[in-house]
Amino acid sequence: MDAFTPVSGPAMHRSARLVSWRWATPEAQAVLATRDLASILKYYRHVHGTSQMEIGALLGYDKTYISALELSKRHLSDVGSLRHVAERLALPAHVLGVTDPADTDHRAMIQFGTSTVRLAEVARQCGRAAEAVAELWPLVARLEARARDGSTERDVLRLLAYARLNLGTALGNVLPEERLATAAHWTAKSLNVVRAFDDRALTTTALRMHGNELRKAGLLGAAVDRLNQAAATAPGTEQRAAVLPLLARAAGALGNAMLFDHAVREAHQLLDTVEHNSLVNPGALYEIHLRGLISTGRTRDAIRHAEAAPPAPTIAVAPQWRVIELITTGRVRLLAGDSRGATQLLAAAVREAQAQRLPHQLQRVQRTTVGRLPDIHDAATRALAQLRTEIAA
Repeated sequence: MDAFTPVSGPAMHRSARLVSWRWATPEAQAVLATRDLASILKYYRHVHGTSQMEIGALLGYDKTYISALELSKRHLSDVGSLRHVAERLALPAHVLGVTDPADTDHRAMIQFGTSTVRLAEVARQCGRAAEAVAELWPLVARLEARARDGSTERDVLRLLAYARLNLGTALGNVLPEERLATAAHWTAKSLNVVRAFDDRALTTTALRMHGNELRKAGLLGAAVDRLNQAAATAPGTEQRAAVLPLLARAAGALGNAMLFDHAVREAHQLLDTVEHNSLVNPGALYEIHLRGLISTGRTRDAIRHAEAAPPAPTIAVAPQWRVIELITTGRVRLLAGDSRGATQLLAAAVREAQAQRLPHQLQRVQRTTVGRLPDIHDAATRALAQLRTEIAA
C-alpha cells in the first residue's frame, strides 16, 4: 500500500499515518487554510472513504458527536482536545489554533534544512560529493522520522523531496556502478512526495534527476521514460533545456539514434535562449554528442566531431564534468588510433577521478582501456580499489 491509497474500515487505524501525505495536496491545503474543524473532518473522511463511526473510533468519540462537530453544532475549544485531534489526524497543531513551543524548533529546522540542501548541492557541484552525502544523510533521516510521526506540513514535505533528490544525486557520484541502484532508490523516493504537489517545475526536476540516476544504474529504458516525462512536463524553456542533455545521453546509451539526434538538436537550438549552467552549455553538449555518436554506432562521425576544436567554455563547469569529458575524448582518441593522445587524457582522468572520489568514472576508464592501454587500466584499477576501501569504511 502506498502513501496515496485510501483506507477504510479497521485498517484505517493501522494506516492513518501512511495516508498523511494527502494533507500536502493543493486541495487539502485549501481546506486546512480555513482552520475549520468541521471542514477538516469532512475532508478527512472523503479522502479516506470512511464513516463518521470509523473516524469517531479513531478520535475516541461516538458517531453522534462527530456528526455534531461536522455540522458545527458542537465545538472543541480546549487545547488538550484540539491537540489530540491534530495528532490523530496527522495535522500540524497550529492548523487547529493550538500554539506549540515546537513551532519555533520547526521553523529553525526548515531554515537549517534548506541551507543544508543548498550547501550540499554547491559542494557536489564543486567536486565534493562525499561531503554532500555526509551533510544530507542526517537531514533526510530527521525529516523521514518526522514524516513517520505524522508531520504533514507542506514545507517539511517539500524539503524532504529536495533532500532525497540531492542525496540520491550525490550518491550517484560517489558510489561504484554496482551500487548505483541505491542512488536511484533515493531519487525515486522523492517522487512519492512530489506527486502530492501540483507543481510542474518540481515534478520536472524530480523526474529529470531520477531519470539520470536510472541511466547511471543501467536501467536505460526506465531512464528514457522518466526523462521523456520530464521534458513533456517542463513548464518552460529553462526547465526543458535542463532535461534535453540528459535525455540525449540516456537515448544514446540505449542505442536510440533517432531520439538522441532529436534531443541533441533541440538542446543546441535552446542554448542561445537560456542561461548556461553546468549541464546546459556548449562544452557539456560537445561531450554528450561525442558519447552518443559512439553509443549509437557512429564512430567515424564521433572522430570527425572530435577533430574540430571543442567549444570555448562559457561558464566554469563542475570538476566532475571535466573528468567525464576527459574520458569521452580519450575514448574517441583511442578509437581514432591515437594511443599517445588517449593515454594523456585518460591518465589525467584517473588522477582527477581519484582526487574527487568518483568510482563510476574510474570504471569507465577501465572499460575504455581494457586490452588496449594496460598501464592506464592498472592505474584506474588501483585507484578504484582504494576508493572501495574508503567506501567500505
